[in-house]
Amino acid sequence: MKKMIVAFSALAAIVATPAFADDSMAGMSMSGKPSATKTSASSALTDAEVKNVDTASGMVTLKHGALENVGMPPMTMAFKAKDAAMVKQVHEGDKVKVRVENVNGTLTIVKMEKRS
Repeated sequence: MKKMIVAFSALAAIVATPAFADDSMAGMSMSGKPSATKTSASSALTDAEVKNVDTASGMVTLKHGALENVGMPPMTMAFKAKDAAMVKQVHEGDKVKVRVENVNGTLTIVKMEKRS
């Protein structure tokens, strides 16, 4: 009986130790709601260069940095602009800062500012 208690205690210590051993996930919310840090980081604008503007379709081709909020690495891709005014404000070669979001299943430029 004494050996069984010692064995059980040892097993309990082994199972419980990982829960206390690693503190690398401290401060992470598992609620599914973005934390304040994540929200501010995901609302950041990304540097990009306008490669093509198609006013007829409302599309802007961008060579962009990583779009963290939509999980996209740096690449060159055409995006739908939220409104026609955005498309008319930029020209091929312009350096811009953009915010791209998934709007009803379509990656859409929701904010675009020319860089100075």
